[in-house]
Amino acid sequence: MTALTEPGRARPRETSGFSSWFSDGWAVTKRNLIKIKRSPDMLIFAVLQPIMFVLLFSQVYGGAIAVKGTDYTQFLMAGIFAQTVVFGSTFSGSAMAQDLKNGIIDRFRTLPMSSSAVLIGRTNSDLVLNAISMVIMMATGVAVGWRVNTSPMEFLGGVGLLLLFSYAFSWVMALLGMSVKSPETINNASFMILFPLTFVSNAFVPSSTLPTVLRVFALWNPVSSLVQAARELFGNEGAEPLPDIWTLQNALPTVLIGIAVMLVVFVPLCIRRYESISSR
Repeated sequence: MTALTEPGRARPRETSGFSSWFSDGWAVTKRNLIKIKRSPDMLIFAVLQPIMFVLLFSQVYGGAIAVKGTDYTQFLMAGIFAQTVVFGSTFSGSAMAQDLKNGIIDRFRTLPMSSSAVLIGRTNSDLVLNAISMVIMMATGVAVGWRVNTSPMEFLGGVGLLLLFSYAFSWVMALLGMSVKSPETINNASFMILFPLTFVSNAFVPSSTLPTVLRVFALWNPVSSLVQAARELFGNEGAEPLPDIWTLQNALPTVLIGIAVMLVVFVPLCIRRYESISSR
């Protein structure tokens, strides 16, 4: 057992190994999920936004956008999925910024728990939220005519890839959330990142239709690779040939490499940043 310490001073952290680390992470994950349960409006708005995008693009703009070799709804859905998981990862950043403002991090640092448990719990709970959004989005997609044209294993692989990307990207946003001065700032800061990543891509229109400068950005945009990999795994590709660029010709390995890079780089950076904040 950890000895009590003087008031205001952080307790020493237990170092009993993997079981303690896993237990700490699960405890914080459970805390965040209970928080979502007690604030259902957070879940409702997280789900309503992607449904609105599905209906807007498929029913309003779908008739004006032509994609060679496929129906626009089939082309669209992978882009909507990618956009939703990327936007969903911002919860990690905004929640970390809010916890810092409310002093929750100061309370956590007095507990004998792993320094990474708060971050693990935060990103895990957002992964659950993204998974719920995915299920509802897919049901909405089926309602407007979207269909999976591959095997069940490829379908599950596509879902897993989207969620894994969202988990890795949530560490990027968590670092951003710990770097800004207020929760209000994170909304503007994340928008500046997410808007070009999602809209200047092949998510909603073929990249070949974009002006030259935007087309070059879209071809090298990691979200474009994610969307292309999802389309391949769901069997929603059009007849238009892919650009002769490695990141799209090999979309699946590109996304897996990107996920690995984000985790290797941003997990240690987040933990270091959190330890720096909690030691103040």
